[in-house]
Amino acid sequence: MAQLTLKDVEYVAALAQLSLDEAAKARMLGDLGKILGYVEKLNELDTTRVEPMAHVLDLANVYREDVVGPSLDRALALKNAPNTDGAWFLVPRILDAE
Repeated sequence: MAQLTLKDVEYVAALAQLSLDEAAKARMLGDLGKILGYVEKLNELDTTRVEPMAHVLDLANVYREDVVGPSLDRALALKNAPNTDGAWFLVPRILDAE
């Protein structure tokens, strides 16, 4: 693997829209080197019998059943609204009438 340079750190910082001073760049150079070294070590592992996955945990649907239930009373819902017409919330228009 090629050695990381300060120019590489500056490129990554620009991609992330970060402004780093010289001390932070030097620190980042060391940190990125350690990260890439760890990834290189992981690349040495034999993963031929490991099934690819999208997530490390089995995902399950956590949604509740969609059942009809009692609704909030309209008068109670509109009670603290700053502006209503008695049946609906009134809000400022934000789109053209077209």
